[in-house]
Amino acid sequence: MDRKKLYPWYFTSGALVIFFLLCFLPGIIGIFYSFTDWNNFSSEVNFVGLKNYIEVFRGKPEYRTYIWNTVTFTVVTTALKTIVGLGLALLLTQKIIKFKNLHRMIIFSPQVMSYLVVGLVFKSMLHPTTGFLNNFLRTMGLDILTKNWLTDLKVVFPTVMAVDTWKGMGYIMVVIIAGIMSIAPEYYEAASIDGATFWQKFKSITLPLLKPIIVNVTVLNVTYGFRVFDMIYSLTNGGPGNATGVINTAVYKEFSKGNYAMGTTLSSILFFILLLLLYYILKSMENKEVEA
Repeated sequence: MDRKKLYPWYFTSGALVIFFLLCFLPGIIGIFYSFTDWNNFSSEVNFVGLKNYIEVFRGKPEYRTYIWNTVTFTVVTTALKTIVGLGLALLLTQKIIKFKNLHRMIIFSPQVMSYLVVGLVFKSMLHPTTGFLNNFLRTMGLDILTKNWLTDLKVVFPTVMAVDTWKGMGYIMVVIIAGIMSIAPEYYEAASIDGATFWQKFKSITLPLLKPIIVNVTVLNVTYGFRVFDMIYSLTNGGPGNATGVINTAVYKEFSKGNYAMGTTLSSILFFILLLLLYYILKSMENKEVEA
């Protein structure tokens, strides 16, 4: 066989080996250690079977809280980012809007900031006594609306999700704007001739042709939502109590305490949940995609 024909296989096999060593193999090792009692207090590592998984789902209730918070955070922020991003994209592609590029840049700008920086900035802004938000509400005579945004159990988790939505909606908006601008204008012209309203155009033209993009941003948002750590850690560190704790903050705490087996167990649960959910999303939507 011609050696030149083998070159692509050389590069492909090398990339697969690197992927296996750096991505796949550590995951397998982590899953293995989730079935042990690996910790920082003993040099021995013993196989304990499903003990760690049973403790997560039937033992300490805070572990179930972490899982529930992670799922809630992912579902709510994914829905909010997609809906708000879609709404902004539709608004900022209308001809009547002036300085569209300036508006797009302002809304997208939080995306270039790190999650840690955004969390620290909002932690200062949401301080109950010295924070900008409460002081602004007091200045406007709306003292009744002031809250302990990051310590009140009733509002802290919605506050964290709102900050995360503000951070990520600009990216979704830009992606959807690109999708809208790629739609042939002839579709809308034909619909206008037939007397279609804005809502009819959106329902029959824009939304169907944007479905592949919406699927992609949904997958990205779900992946991020389950992996969230920086934003919550910088805002609340998972508190107060376990009110905003998610799986990754729990993993961080378990490893900090030297309980490595439980940390890898929670990481493995996160991996399996994410894998199954993404498979379901892709399977349920693959037959609904429409080519532009």
